[in-house]
Order: sequence, then structure tokens, then C-alpha cells
Amino acid sequence: MKYPIVLCSDFEPLSQKEKNVSSTENPLFAPVTIATAPEASKPMLEKVRKSLGFIPNLIAIFANNPTVLEGYLALGGVFEKTSFSSRERQIILLAASVENNCSYCAAAHSAIAKSLLTPPGVIAAVHANTQVPDAKLNALVSLVRELVRERGYAKPKTIQKFLTAGYKKEQVMEILLGIALKTISNYLDHISPTPLDP
Repeated sequence: MKYPIVLCSDFEPLSQKEKNVSSTENPLFAPVTIATAPEASKPMLEKVRKSLGFIPNLIAIFANNPTVLEGYLALGGVFEKTSFSSRERQIILLAASVENNCSYCAAAHSAIAKSLLTPPGVIAAVHANTQVPDAKLNALVSLVRELVRERGYAKPKTIQKFLTAGYKKEQVMEILLGIALKTISNYLDHISPTPLDP
């Protein structure tokens, strides 16, 4: 089978206006409640509410599609089993969200990281895209930023700094789980902006 040749010049980048498909005033998807969610989403929402004490707006938006909600929650559960500490996992999710320009997820992971007693300077540096004041976390954040920015590519020296900082090579793959998790939620927020949780 032959495929047509498509030149990059045939495509124009999206303008800022085109990137904002919808807004929080007129979202593509609205958060649902346990009462208004599709039947298959209801037990998952109940479980989230029982676990967190509330249903985050992002999860309430995912609940519009039970299959996607199930996949997102399952991937999140697997990411929780990685060898990174709770604080490191939040830093991975925060760095990916900042790099992907997702305000909702960046705010959520900043709050969770803060609750895990992450130093404010670390959170601020991730938001400002500057060097993190902790050498080991800086190596982690640098690798996450580069993987997201370069669509999965990382320079050997960035990976080596990560390993030299005390991480294991298997953890590079675990970072990819976190990035995959945030790619799903960050992109959904781009398509249908999520109102911040109260």
C-alpha cells in the first residue's frame, strides 16, 4: 500500500484561539455527579469520594466516559505502585503538568505536594521552570521536563545525571507511566478546561 507524501508545510500550527476549543464557561464536557453520571461510572465515583472525601472536577469530567475513567484510575493506581516516594510521584506529575501547560493539574499536584511537606522552593522552581533546590529532585524534574518537551526523547547526559543522583535505570520507565497519566488529563483539560476544585 502506498501512502501519500504529506509535507510539513501543508499543516499550519493552531493559533492560540484555535487551541482553546472550549472554556470553563462553555466546556466540551461538564463535570457529572454520582446522580448524573453514566451507570458504569457511578461505582468508580463512589470509590473516589470514599478515598478522597470528595470527587475532583477532573475525575467528574472523566466520568462522562466510564471506559476512559476506568483506564485513567487504573493507570493512576499502577503509578502509585512505582518505586518513587509519594513526594517524588507528585513532583513527576507536577513537572509534566507544568511542561504541558495544564493549570488545573499543576494546581492540584502543587497542593498535594505541599500536603506531603514538599519544600515550597521545590514547588516554586518546578512552576518557574528553574533549577530545583534539591539536587536529586532536580535530576528527576529535568528528566521529566525533557521527556515531555521532546516527546519521549532524552539526552544521554540527562539520563546519566538522573542515575548519578541515585535513581535506578528501571525508574526511567516508571517516569513514563506518570507522563502517560498526565498526558491524558492535561490533554483533556486543554480540550475541555476543568474548573478548579474549591
